[in-house]
Amino acid sequence: MAERKERTDDKFDEQMLDTESGVNKYRDRYEAMRSQCSLGMQETCCQICNMGPCKINPQENGPDIGVCGANADTIGAWNLARMIAAGAAVRSEYCRDMANLLLKSANNQAGGFKIKDAQELFELASELGISTNGRDVNQVAADVAEVILSEIGRQDGYLRLSKRVPQKRQEIWEGLNVIPSGINSEIVQLINVISLGAGNDFRNVICRGIRTALADGWGSSMIAAKLSDILFGPPKPIRSQVNIGALCEDSVNIVFCGDALALAEMIATAADDPELTQLAMEKGAKNIRIAGMCSAGNEILMQHGFPVIGDFLAQESAILTGLVDAIVVDTHCAMPALDELVRRYHTKLITTSSKCRFQGGMHIPFDLGSPLETAKQIIREAVESYANRNKSQMKLPDSAVGYRFIAGFTPENLYRVLGGTYRGTCGPLNNAIIEGRIRGIAAVIGCSNPKIGERNNCVEITKELIKNDILVIQGGCAAIECARAGLLAPEGAQYAGLGLREFCEVVGIPPVLHFGSCMDCSRALVFFCNMLSEGNVGEDLSDIPIALAIPEWTSGSLITVSFYMVASGILSVFGMPFQTSDSQNLNSYLCSGIEEDFGGRFAFEVDPIKTAHLMIDHINMKRKSL
Repeated sequence: MAERKERTDDKFDEQMLDTESGVNKYRDRYEAMRSQCSLGMQETCCQICNMGPCKINPQENGPDIGVCGANADTIGAWNLARMIAAGAAVRSEYCRDMANLLLKSANNQAGGFKIKDAQELFELASELGISTNGRDVNQVAADVAEVILSEIGRQDGYLRLSKRVPQKRQEIWEGLNVIPSGINSEIVQLINVISLGAGNDFRNVICRGIRTALADGWGSSMIAAKLSDILFGPPKPIRSQVNIGALCEDSVNIVFCGDALALAEMIATAADDPELTQLAMEKGAKNIRIAGMCSAGNEILMQHGFPVIGDFLAQESAILTGLVDAIVVDTHCAMPALDELVRRYHTKLITTSSKCRFQGGMHIPFDLGSPLETAKQIIREAVESYANRNKSQMKLPDSAVGYRFIAGFTPENLYRVLGGTYRGTCGPLNNAIIEGRIRGIAAVIGCSNPKIGERNNCVEITKELIKNDILVIQGGCAAIECARAGLLAPEGAQYAGLGLREFCEVVGIPPVLHFGSCMDCSRALVFFCNMLSEGNVGEDLSDIPIALAIPEWTSGSLITVSFYMVASGILSVFGMPFQTSDSQNLNSYLCSGIEEDFGGRFAFEVDPIKTAHLMIDHINMKRKSL
């Protein structure tokens, strides 16, 4: 494994990790894992059954099949499929939670939650075939929730939202038998396919994985994003801050991690409660400050403009400041290491979902029957924690600034941003692409991974893209890193090519648009479909000059995203390869053969500048057909 040099995207993060001795940090744990299993890295270790584990090593004269006879291609496909299923399950569960919240809100059983966007609700109802004539909001909401819950568990037929797909793409999917039915049934069937003796043809396994990925991208992810807009109000472009410098020494700092949007909504309300504000002041604080990190940070940023203190790798740095009074975890993206770390500090680690617990953390169940009371209890715990700060552990030098940027773009509000309040349209963008002022669109999403060294790949890729007049949309930790670099502010246009810079200045947008968390990638699909509907850029998603980059990834969720993007006809370039280097036929299919079937394909490139130019070349090729 190549020597890892330290990341340079946030000097203060590095300073905290360097100076705090005696604490086991992620880089220490990474160094201890230098001898990562080479066969595991190649996905040629199979643990599906108890005849193994089987280690396939055909490149070094080792066994080329397992005990059951599975070869490297089959094993590689099984392991990819398992990650697809796990990634799809994450969003399916979140979608189910949102649908249940909508149902309870409609029946007045969800405390202070109410429907905030009736227009979005009625539009979704019409799309689902639900009558809205003469009916009140709650009646329609209850029916919408019930239909969505039935979609999650559907046993036959096609997923209703698959009709959003352009007609040409629907025909491709129908011919390949990959249009998904029920969201959860696709996940279950995929798990069945990768059990011993079932999925013995790697292409069939990949096709089943694609069905599951499409159930996520065009199903649960798309539905969950729409439900969050209905329940919490649609996001709007909003200014905020990013970096650990957004923490305040004289504030009670509450940091969210995970999919905590419903909880954050209640805590935002509770933080303005005069009684709690008075309690904070009695303990010596000026106010109560809410911030987020990683996935939750992007989501609550979209709705409320709360600052984001960092990406996935910033969790430990945040606690090392001695200023985080409570870190609140709903589900996902929280390092298990937080359990041990917070014991050295005053910080309270609070979980709210039965899906996520820490041995040493405090668990306060988020009760939909009285959500505001749950939020107030969490704030009280944070206020009490503030009073227990150890001043000798507090470290927030002046250099730890909070960088300003703009977030909250969606396909819906971009209509207004591009076309004006009374004539929402994608026309100006499509025209700019046709005329060549903007070459195309790139989506850059992803996590932060300690394997990546001194180069901040997300930032370098994005700078190279906008320099070549490619408008970029972003989500997840990639957006956080580029916000730190100033690319998500209007001033970021200084890094753009002349055509893109002029377009951004006229329209009033940054050259890089924040589209939410890495789990909100379905918003990009909606945006691309809107461009098609506007006209003159093709008949199918594979016709548009667009591409996707995932410079860094850590979990199966982004594997799921990449498969539904490729199956939708979009080039997906990874900066970290799949662990399938010995699976030669599988790799050939993913990088070439799959394009013949779906119009999209995978590419792998470690160098960020070369990654950008792979995307630019692809976009320029697509431009020839405009």
